[in-house]
Amino acid sequence: MIHLQSVSLSRIPTAEAEQFPFTVPVIKSLPELAFTTPMTFLVGENGSGKSTFLEAIASAANAIAVGSDELDHDTSLANVSKLGKALKLTWSKRTRNGFFLRAEDYFGYAKRLARIRQELEAEVKEIDEEYKDRSKFAQGLARMAHIGQLHELKTRYNGDLDERSHGESFFTFFKARFQPNGLYLLDEPEAPLSPLRQLGFLSLLKEMVEQHSAQFIIATHSPILMAFPDAVILSFDQGKVSQVAYDELEHVNLTRDFLNNREAFLRQL
Repeated sequence: MIHLQSVSLSRIPTAEAEQFPFTVPVIKSLPELAFTTPMTFLVGENGSGKSTFLEAIASAANAIAVGSDELDHDTSLANVSKLGKALKLTWSKRTRNGFFLRAEDYFGYAKRLARIRQELEAEVKEIDEEYKDRSKFAQGLARMAHIGQLHELKTRYNGDLDERSHGESFFTFFKARFQPNGLYLLDEPEAPLSPLRQLGFLSLLKEMVEQHSAQFIIATHSPILMAFPDAVILSFDQGKVSQVAYDELEHVNLTRDFLNNREAFLRQL
């Protein structure tokens, strides 16, 4: 399912035309981009503008952000939100399902959940101490809200995210937060994943697209994820957006050449 059909730059505020992110070359020359498949990858070197563009789409779509309830309240995206307001989004059917996720936000989110759990457990201990001379009924009533929140956290995430490896907890988190018919905007989701886990994530993405009508726009450096069948790959290098075939990608060819002849590369270091 293609929920978001296209993105275009409708206007650049005159007062901000010479400010970031409007000064990023790929943004200044941004064409109307049509999304023709449920899976689109944004690739390019660091600083090429792919993450900025993805963040702006998230802002324009008012996407739910992992680690923050509202993107407008995320100070790290203050400048990007200006670009979001200048974007025109065209939908086949507007969806509020899905979320926006940056790799660093996921790590912060997992830590925040761990802190919430620890605080709840500490409060339960305090209640037990305070109510130790009172009836079990009174103690149970006092503990109820805290125990309920702890149970909800453990049920939703099948335990505690911080008790697993980064890769395992990322899978648990993603499955817990996934909703069918959603738009998912992901910035370098491969960061917590080993190559084997990336293959597993690729399989999970395929299932979500084929069985649950999900649409993904993913900024990535991972040749494994970019191998998703029939995905559109958009390069943000050379200051413009252009569609690139998988086998023409520098990421893919460099990785392949290194693995085939690593000694030659290492001799040049």
